[in-house]
Amino acid sequence: METLLRVRGLERRYGGKPVLAGVDFALASGEVLGLLGPNGAGKSTCLRILAGLLAPSAGRVTVGGDDLARHPERAKRRIGYLPERPPLYPEMRVAEYLDHCARLRRIPPGAIARAVARVERLCGLTEVRRRLLGKLSKGYQQRAGLAAALLHEPELVILDEPTDGLDPVQMREVRGLIAELGNSAAVIISSHALTEVQATCRRVIVLHQGRMLHDGRLDTPRALLLRVARPPKLAALKALAPVAAAVPVARPVPGSSIAEPGTYRIELTDGACAEQLAAAVVAAGWGLVELGVERTDVERLFFQTLGMEAA
Repeated sequence: METLLRVRGLERRYGGKPVLAGVDFALASGEVLGLLGPNGAGKSTCLRILAGLLAPSAGRVTVGGDDLARHPERAKRRIGYLPERPPLYPEMRVAEYLDHCARLRRIPPGAIARAVARVERLCGLTEVRRRLLGKLSKGYQQRAGLAAALLHEPELVILDEPTDGLDPVQMREVRGLIAELGNSAAVIISSHALTEVQATCRRVIVLHQGRMLHDGRLDTPRALLLRVARPPKLAALKALAPVAAAVPVARPVPGSSIAEPGTYRIELTDGACAEQLAAAVVAAGWGLVELGVERTDVERLFFQTLGMEAA
């Protein structure tokens, strides 16, 4: 995948106090990245810098090869940004607001109506397009802000708490929209809703006190999860040739259909594969029920990174 966003040595200080320090990462087109951290970690500051709304104290941001500081107009044409509080005009109707935003984005006059209709459909605003923004629920206001961010079909979409104020049905719709955006654009999401990050993101960065503590993919298998109908003694399971380590799983594994009883977390020996483990379990007569890969759980990763235990 082609690298779209590159961040090098990003720093931001307020009154001499560092809010961001040494943030480095790259993002490719088609990647969906979750930016996590407790309150005060520097997430919103980082997003505002990436969107070109705040100058860094040090460091460099390039979008599609364009330096955000040296060529801001070219770089910003590639960016769509939804802040935590969408910049809405309550006295304007939805369609009027989106038309206004399209003109600010310098969309050609002949293409504005088509662009507005597209984002209205995309964000579920068609039925409320003639209503005043100030009369809409918080969820619909959030949708209007998201639609404005997507009008010019940006290559990099930056979303700060995109599901804030949405009901479960709306959250699912936004989740589907983010997945659709991730097919072509690069997407960065900052959210306190860890379950939403788990559902939508393929990679996470954890910030704490302005520093990056973790940058890794969520879809990288960490271990195999094995469930059998007739649980053997643990020593017998560990004695299988493909098994390097085996630990009983005492409770359901988040994000997996595999649960107790007779469930184990398995690490394979070098060169072994899941097929060999399955064959060995079947040959032992333990009744193979399920075998799958364990995926990284966002909540566990988040609290472990911060040196805390998940509840």
